[in-house]
Amino acid sequence: MARLERIREVLSKPLEPEYVKLRAEAGWKAVAVEWEREVQEGEPGPVYVGEEVPYGMRVGDDCLHLVEDHAETQALIQMLDGIVKDLPFSKISEELNRSGLLTRSGSKWEPVSVYNMLPRLIQVGPRIFSSEDWQARKKHLPAW
Repeated sequence: MARLERIREVLSKPLEPEYVKLRAEAGWKAVAVEWEREVQEGEPGPVYVGEEVPYGMRVGDDCLHLVEDHAETQALIQMLDGIVKDLPFSKISEELNRSGLLTRSGSKWEPVSVYNMLPRLIQVGPRIFSSEDWQARKKHLPAW
């Protein structure tokens, strides 16, 4: 399989059609456009409506993919562990704080912040429950 080659050029003058044609004839194709402009102080900038990166993930070094955030994943595992043990959210948040794990905003966990993680726990639960790490942890959980 052929590998892709990418280059980034900083333009010193406006982009001209002849230059684009020359690059295309050399086998290149445009895959992105980056724009910049000067804005006056106080002038509103563009509004980007994006999605928040799911908890437990972060943007990778390539800025194209999401990769696992180890500390956040550990917090998710600890939350699931507490839920499986039927602990109250107050106890789960205490355990997270005792472990030195902080919320994404850098604050301590509160029962409400653990509760607000439930939708994410539902999303990530199947992956965590099927991991080898969870299989080892499961041995230390109370039998039903």
